[in-house]
Amino acid sequence: MAVESLPQAELILKQQERAQRTFRVRVIVWWGIILAALIFIFSGVSIEIGPITIQTIQIDWEFIQRVSPIIRQGVVVTLLISVTSIIVASFLALLTALARLSRIAFLYALSTFYVSLIRGTPLILQIVFFFLALPQMGIVLDATLSGILALSLNYGAYMSETFRAGIQGVGKGQREAALALGMTHGQMMRRIVLPQALRIVIPPIGNDFIAMLKDSALVSTLGFVRDLMWYGQNQGRREFRSLEALLVVAAWYWGMTIIFTWLQSRVEKRMARGDR
Repeated sequence: MAVESLPQAELILKQQERAQRTFRVRVIVWWGIILAALIFIFSGVSIEIGPITIQTIQIDWEFIQRVSPIIRQGVVVTLLISVTSIIVASFLALLTALARLSRIAFLYALSTFYVSLIRGTPLILQIVFFFLALPQMGIVLDATLSGILALSLNYGAYMSETFRAGIQGVGKGQREAALALGMTHGQMMRRIVLPQALRIVIPPIGNDFIAMLKDSALVSTLGFVRDLMWYGQNQGRREFRSLEALLVVAAWYWGMTIIFTWLQSRVEKRMARGDR
Protein backbone atom coordinates (compact mmCIF):
# COMPACT_ATOMS: atom_id res chain seq x y z
CA MET A 1 0.00 0.00 0.00
CA ALA A 2 2.81 2.41 0.91
CA VAL A 3 4.65 1.56 -2.34
CA GLU A 4 1.53 2.21 -4.45
CA SER A 5 0.87 5.57 -2.76
CA LEU A 6 4.42 6.81 -3.39
CA PRO A 7 3.96 7.73 -7.10
CA GLN A 8 0.75 9.59 -6.24
CA ALA A 9 2.50 11.54 -3.50
CA GLU A 10 5.32 12.45 -5.91
CA LEU A 11 2.75 13.57 -8.48
CA ILE A 12 1.04 15.84 -5.95
CA LEU A 13 4.42 17.28 -4.94
CA LYS A 14 5.35 17.99 -8.56
CA GLN A 15 1.98 19.65 -9.17
CA GLN A 16 2.53 21.89 -6.14
CA GLU A 17 6.03 22.84 -7.32
CA ARG A 18 4.70 23.57 -10.81
CA ALA A 19 1.95 25.76 -9.36
CA GLN A 20 4.52 27.67 -7.27
CA ARG A 21 6.75 28.23 -10.31
CA THR A 22 3.78 29.46 -12.33
CA PHE A 23 2.77 31.83 -9.56
CA ARG A 24 6.31 33.24 -9.31
CA VAL A 25 6.43 33.81 -13.07
CA ARG A 26 3.11 35.65 -12.95
CA VAL A 27 4.34 37.84 -10.10
CA ILE A 28 7.49 38.72 -12.09
CA VAL A 29 5.38 39.56 -15.14
CA TRP A 30 3.13 41.84 -13.10
CA TRP A 31 6.18 43.51 -11.56
CA GLY A 32 7.40 44.21 -15.09
CA ILE A 33 4.02 45.65 -16.08
CA ILE A 34 3.89 47.92 -13.00
CA LEU A 35 7.45 49.15 -13.60
CA ALA A 36 6.67 49.79 -17.27
CA ALA A 37 3.61 51.79 -16.22
CA LEU A 38 5.72 53.88 -13.83
CA ILE A 39 8.30 54.55 -16.54
CA PHE A 40 5.51 55.64 -18.88
CA ILE A 41 4.04 57.97 -16.25
CA PHE A 42 7.40 59.75 -16.00
CA SER A 43 8.16 59.66 -19.73
CA GLY A 44 6.87 63.15 -20.57
CA VAL A 45 4.80 61.79 -23.47
CA SER A 46 1.67 63.65 -24.59
CA ILE A 47 -1.22 61.54 -25.87
CA GLU A 48 -4.31 62.95 -27.56
CA ILE A 49 -7.49 60.89 -27.48
CA GLY A 50 -10.08 62.95 -29.31
CA PRO A 51 -10.66 66.14 -27.31
CA ILE A 52 -8.77 64.72 -24.32
CA THR A 53 -5.03 65.25 -23.96
CA ILE A 54 -3.08 63.10 -21.51
CA GLN A 55 0.25 64.60 -20.49
CA THR A 56 2.64 62.40 -18.53
CA ILE A 57 5.21 63.82 -16.11
CA GLN A 58 8.32 65.31 -17.71
CA ILE A 59 11.59 64.42 -15.98
CA ASP A 60 15.02 65.89 -16.61
CA TRP A 61 17.01 62.70 -17.20
CA GLU A 62 20.18 64.67 -17.88
CA PHE A 63 19.95 66.15 -14.37
CA ILE A 64 19.40 62.68 -12.87
CA GLN A 65 22.45 61.31 -14.66
CA ARG A 66 24.55 64.26 -13.49
CA VAL A 67 23.57 64.29 -9.80
CA SER A 68 23.29 60.54 -9.21
CA PRO A 69 27.04 60.12 -8.45
CA ILE A 70 26.83 63.07 -6.03
CA ILE A 71 23.80 61.71 -4.17
CA ARG A 72 25.43 58.29 -4.04
CA GLN A 73 28.04 59.71 -1.65
CA GLY A 74 25.41 59.66 1.12
CA VAL A 75 25.06 55.86 1.01
CA VAL A 76 28.10 55.30 3.25
CA VAL A 77 26.82 57.67 5.96
CA THR A 78 23.31 56.19 5.78
CA LEU A 79 24.66 52.65 6.21
CA LEU A 80 27.06 53.75 8.95
CA ILE A 81 24.23 55.33 10.96
CA SER A 82 21.92 52.35 10.43
CA VAL A 83 24.45 49.59 11.20
CA THR A 84 25.83 51.34 14.30
CA SER A 85 22.33 52.11 15.57
CA ILE A 86 21.02 48.55 15.12
CA ILE A 87 24.02 47.12 17.01
CA VAL A 88 23.58 49.52 19.94
CA ALA A 89 19.78 49.07 19.84
CA SER A 90 20.14 45.27 20.02
CA PHE A 91 22.37 45.57 23.07
CA LEU A 92 19.92 47.96 24.76
CA ALA A 93 16.98 45.74 23.84
CA LEU A 94 18.64 42.70 25.41
CA LEU A 95 19.40 44.57 28.64
CA THR A 96 15.88 46.00 28.75
CA ALA A 97 14.31 42.59 28.15
CA LEU A 98 16.38 41.03 30.94
CA ALA A 99 15.43 43.91 33.27
CA ARG A 100 11.74 43.47 32.45
CA LEU A 101 12.02 39.78 33.30
CA SER A 102 13.88 40.56 36.53
CA ARG A 103 12.30 40.36 39.97
CA ILE A 104 14.31 43.36 41.13
CA ALA A 105 11.79 46.17 41.43
CA PHE A 106 14.24 48.95 40.48
CA LEU A 107 15.36 47.26 37.27
CA TYR A 108 11.80 46.43 36.27
CA ALA A 109 10.64 50.00 36.97
CA LEU A 110 13.59 51.53 35.10
CA SER A 111 13.08 49.33 32.02
CA THR A 112 9.33 49.86 31.84
CA PHE A 113 9.76 53.63 32.32
CA TYR A 114 12.32 53.73 29.49
CA VAL A 115 10.09 51.77 27.14
CA SER A 116 7.02 53.86 27.97
CA LEU A 117 8.87 57.18 27.54
CA ILE A 118 10.54 56.30 24.26
CA ARG A 119 7.48 54.65 22.71
CA GLY A 120 5.34 57.57 23.85
CA THR A 121 7.31 60.25 21.98
CA PRO A 122 8.02 60.67 18.23
CA LEU A 123 11.38 59.64 16.83
CA ILE A 124 11.89 63.03 15.18
CA LEU A 125 11.42 64.73 18.57
CA GLN A 126 14.05 62.48 20.12
CA ILE A 127 16.55 63.25 17.34
CA VAL A 128 16.04 67.00 17.67
CA PHE A 129 16.08 66.78 21.50
CA PHE A 130 19.54 65.19 21.65
CA PHE A 131 20.94 67.74 19.19
CA LEU A 132 19.25 70.97 20.33
CA ALA A 133 18.08 70.46 23.92
CA LEU A 134 21.08 68.73 25.50
CA PRO A 135 23.42 71.71 24.87
CA GLN A 136 21.34 73.68 27.39
CA MET A 137 22.46 71.14 29.98
CA GLY A 138 26.08 71.43 28.91
CA ILE A 139 26.06 68.27 26.76
CA VAL A 140 26.98 69.00 23.15
CA LEU A 141 26.70 66.10 20.71
CA ASP A 142 27.66 65.87 17.08
CA ALA A 143 24.67 65.69 14.70
CA THR A 144 25.57 62.17 13.57
CA LEU A 145 26.03 60.99 17.15
CA SER A 146 22.69 62.58 18.12
CA GLY A 147 20.97 60.65 15.33
CA ILE A 148 22.63 57.36 16.25
CA LEU A 149 21.74 57.84 19.94
CA ALA A 150 18.11 58.64 19.16
CA LEU A 151 17.70 55.74 16.73
CA SER A 152 19.39 53.34 19.14
CA LEU A 153 17.22 54.32 22.09
CA ASN A 154 14.05 54.33 20.00
CA TYR A 155 14.55 50.94 18.37
CA GLY A 156 16.00 49.48 21.56
CA ALA A 157 12.68 50.18 23.30
CA TYR A 158 10.64 48.53 20.55
CA MET A 159 13.02 45.60 20.07
CA SER A 160 13.01 44.82 23.79
CA GLU A 161 9.63 43.16 23.30
CA THR A 162 11.15 40.94 20.60
CA PHE A 163 14.01 39.91 22.89
CA ARG A 164 11.65 39.33 25.79
CA ALA A 165 9.47 37.07 23.65
CA GLY A 166 12.56 35.21 22.43
CA ILE A 167 13.80 34.59 25.97
CA GLN A 168 10.36 33.45 27.13
CA GLY A 169 10.13 31.24 24.04
CA VAL A 170 12.81 28.92 25.42
CA GLY A 171 11.10 25.99 27.13
CA LYS A 172 10.72 26.12 30.90
CA GLY A 173 11.81 22.49 31.07
CA GLN A 174 15.24 23.38 29.70
CA ARG A 175 15.69 26.01 32.39
CA GLU A 176 14.72 23.58 35.13
CA ALA A 177 17.01 20.90 33.70
CA ALA A 178 19.95 23.34 33.63
CA LEU A 179 19.35 24.36 37.24
CA ALA A 180 18.98 20.71 38.22
CA LEU A 181 22.42 20.03 36.72
CA GLY A 182 23.88 22.56 39.13
CA MET A 183 24.14 25.59 36.88
CA THR A 184 23.70 29.01 38.40
CA HIS A 185 21.02 31.32 37.02
CA GLY A 186 23.69 33.31 35.14
CA GLN A 187 25.22 30.17 33.62
CA MET A 188 21.79 28.94 32.62
CA MET A 189 21.04 32.23 30.84
CA ARG A 190 24.43 32.39 29.07
CA ARG A 191 24.69 28.74 28.01
CA ILE A 192 21.09 27.62 27.51
CA VAL A 193 18.58 30.45 27.20
CA LEU A 194 20.33 33.30 25.36
CA PRO A 195 21.86 31.20 22.51
CA GLN A 196 18.43 29.80 21.70
CA ALA A 197 16.70 33.15 22.16
CA LEU A 198 19.10 34.83 19.74
CA ARG A 199 18.12 32.34 17.04
CA ILE A 200 14.51 33.37 17.55
CA VAL A 201 15.11 37.13 17.48
CA ILE A 202 17.65 37.40 14.64
CA PRO A 203 15.03 37.33 11.83
CA PRO A 204 12.89 40.09 13.43
CA ILE A 205 16.05 42.15 13.91
CA GLY A 206 16.41 42.06 10.12
CA ASN A 207 12.98 43.69 9.79
CA ASP A 208 13.95 46.33 12.34
CA PHE A 209 17.18 47.07 10.47
CA ILE A 210 15.31 47.61 7.22
CA ALA A 211 12.90 49.97 8.98
CA MET A 212 15.82 51.78 10.63
CA LEU A 213 17.53 52.15 7.26
CA LYS A 214 14.59 54.26 6.12
CA ASP A 215 14.05 56.06 9.42
CA SER A 216 17.70 57.17 9.34
CA ALA A 217 16.59 59.74 6.75
CA LEU A 218 15.06 61.72 9.63
CA VAL A 219 18.57 62.55 10.84
CA SER A 220 18.99 64.76 7.77
CA THR A 221 16.50 67.21 9.32
CA LEU A 222 19.32 68.38 11.58
CA GLY A 223 21.03 69.78 8.50
CA PHE A 224 24.53 68.60 9.39
CA VAL A 225 24.45 64.90 8.49
CA ARG A 226 25.36 64.25 4.87
CA ASP A 227 23.35 61.12 4.26
CA LEU A 228 21.32 60.17 1.20
CA MET A 229 18.42 62.42 2.11
CA TRP A 230 20.70 65.41 2.73
CA TYR A 231 22.40 65.10 -0.64
CA GLY A 232 19.05 64.63 -2.41
CA GLN A 233 17.48 67.70 -0.82
CA ASN A 234 20.61 69.78 -1.36
CA GLN A 235 20.90 68.95 -5.06
CA GLY A 236 17.16 69.35 -5.65
CA ARG A 237 16.95 72.76 -4.02
CA ARG A 238 20.10 74.01 -5.75
CA GLU A 239 18.63 73.58 -9.24
CA PHE A 240 14.90 73.50 -8.39
CA ARG A 241 14.72 69.84 -9.39
CA SER A 242 13.45 68.28 -6.19
CA LEU A 243 11.32 65.72 -8.05
CA GLU A 244 14.25 64.23 -9.91
CA ALA A 245 16.61 64.40 -6.92
CA LEU A 246 14.15 62.73 -4.56
CA LEU A 247 13.43 60.03 -7.14
CA VAL A 248 17.15 59.20 -7.13
CA VAL A 249 17.13 59.07 -3.32
CA ALA A 250 14.02 56.86 -3.36
CA ALA A 251 15.67 54.50 -5.86
CA TRP A 252 18.70 54.12 -3.57
CA TYR A 253 16.59 53.43 -0.48
CA TRP A 254 14.42 51.02 -2.44
CA GLY A 255 17.45 49.19 -3.84
CA MET A 256 19.08 48.83 -0.42
CA THR A 257 15.78 47.63 1.05
CA ILE A 258 15.45 44.96 -1.64
CA ILE A 259 19.02 43.76 -1.02
CA PHE A 260 18.66 43.56 2.75
CA THR A 261 15.22 41.95 2.46
CA TRP A 262 16.77 39.24 0.29
CA LEU A 263 19.58 38.76 2.79
CA GLN A 264 17.05 38.54 5.60
CA SER A 265 15.08 35.86 3.74
CA ARG A 266 18.28 33.85 3.32
CA VAL A 267 19.00 34.11 7.06
CA GLU A 268 15.44 33.04 7.90
CA LYS A 269 15.71 30.00 5.60
CA ARG A 270 19.01 29.04 7.18
CA MET A 271 17.52 29.36 10.67
CA ALA A 272 14.51 27.28 9.66
CA ARG A 273 16.78 24.59 8.25
CA GLY A 274 18.66 24.53 11.54
CA ASP A 275 15.40 24.07 13.44
CA ARG A 276 14.53 21.03 11.37
